[in-house]
Amino acid sequence: MSHLPSHLPTIIQGGMGVAISNWQLAKTVSQLGQLGVVSGTGISRILASRLMEGDISGLMRHALSHFPLAEPVQNILDHYFIPGGKAVDAPYRAQPVYTIRPPKFLDQMTAIANFVEVFLAKENHGGVDSGVVGINLLEKVQLPNLASLYGAMLAGVDYVLMGAGIPTQVPGILDRLVNHEPVSYRLDVHDAAPDEDVRIYFDPERIFPGMSKLVGPLKRPKFLPIISSALLAQALIKRSEGAVDGFVIEGPTAGGHNAPPRGAMKLNDKGEPIYGDKDIVDLERIKQLGRPFWLAGGRGHPDQLKSALEAGAAGIQVGTAFALCDESGMESGLKKQVLQQVLNGEAQIFTSPTASPTGFPFKVASVPGTASEADVYDARERICDVSLLRTIFKDQEGSLNYRCPAERVDDYVRKGGKVEDTLGRTCLCNNLIAAAGFPQQRKNGYIEPPIITSGDDLVSVSQFVKAGQISYTAKDVIDWIAPP
Repeated sequence: MSHLPSHLPTIIQGGMGVAISNWQLAKTVSQLGQLGVVSGTGISRILASRLMEGDISGLMRHALSHFPLAEPVQNILDHYFIPGGKAVDAPYRAQPVYTIRPPKFLDQMTAIANFVEVFLAKENHGGVDSGVVGINLLEKVQLPNLASLYGAMLAGVDYVLMGAGIPTQVPGILDRLVNHEPVSYRLDVHDAAPDEDVRIYFDPERIFPGMSKLVGPLKRPKFLPIISSALLAQALIKRSEGAVDGFVIEGPTAGGHNAPPRGAMKLNDKGEPIYGDKDIVDLERIKQLGRPFWLAGGRGHPDQLKSALEAGAAGIQVGTAFALCDESGMESGLKKQVLQQVLNGEAQIFTSPTASPTGFPFKVASVPGTASEADVYDARERICDVSLLRTIFKDQEGSLNYRCPAERVDDYVRKGGKVEDTLGRTCLCNNLIAAAGFPQQRKNGYIEPPIITSGDDLVSVSQFVKAGQISYTAKDVIDWIAPP
């Protein structure tokens, strides 16, 4: 077991959506002495979009200038940077999508985008060279993870947090990336034989020739898997190929993806999954594992922090309260719209069993004009062009192929998928990118709608908003939960 720093964060800021937990939010939380976390999911699309919008602040190019190798950075700028920004009604330039053999440029773009986000979050912390920053990735989004981890480590990321699956491979990968060694990732493949080993490979020396000699060994970040059961925690310690440094224990009240209920899926009268006693984590068993842990899901309150500490936790992870603060990456108009709903007592959250292509329950806020509305959902042509949530499967000829239940129904069925699996699925990739303010515009003028995900405690964020205002800061959240 590796050693964690003596000072553990009391509050971990959740890694939310695509660029909702952006570098600005993570930096602010880190400067306030807690663990700021950037979301690495889809971040290459966000960096490309920021560059196509002209990088008016210059901060993307500033961070890029600190990447150790100039040539791949210049390739990215040549490909995506538009001085003065693209026309408002022009689409964002499409990116290549991940397969098990990604083009070198895509791995470079992914690594560099993660570097940029972590670099900016860690830079210039009040006279200190860098703050403590984590990155959040999803086990379900497997194909970009190797490049994402390497890029974050090149920027000195301190923690890696990963949920939406069982990430036993990641600790060993972190160990090897410290020395720029080639790594691989076993992939989940539908209809493959039980003993079949399908992998994606990432060789730092091939993707970034000369990097290891240029920068030397990297720091190994601490690894905190996000889990929902003591059994899974035990399995991760036993089966992981390297050190597991602690756990974030997330309940079904948390925003984004939730673990499915234990046992057969049953729905309430609203059509939401029903969670019961089997879904309550046995904290006594967690404590016996000897690792620090943080509790997550509906924890954004001083009383919840107090009860977590009394239960033996190192602290709490908080997402929803930070998602709507000034520093978050949510598009500002959407942010105000959702906050106004909260202040008016109109906020509603639905735990959808079908919205996510992953099959995991996914929390959706009911917000007019977003994909939460049936007419907005129905008006969208089913297009899969970001493709982060595609499933790999073996077709009848034994070849690897890719499908997504949110793509065109006839395409999905033609690839062997079941039509019933497409019902209610939404394109979270495009929806979440739109929520961060970078909606793709189609050639026919159609603009991709956003989707807002939030935890059940969305209604409580009104306590941060001062009378006559419709905004609050990350500092307001931290000062409320853990007063100085």
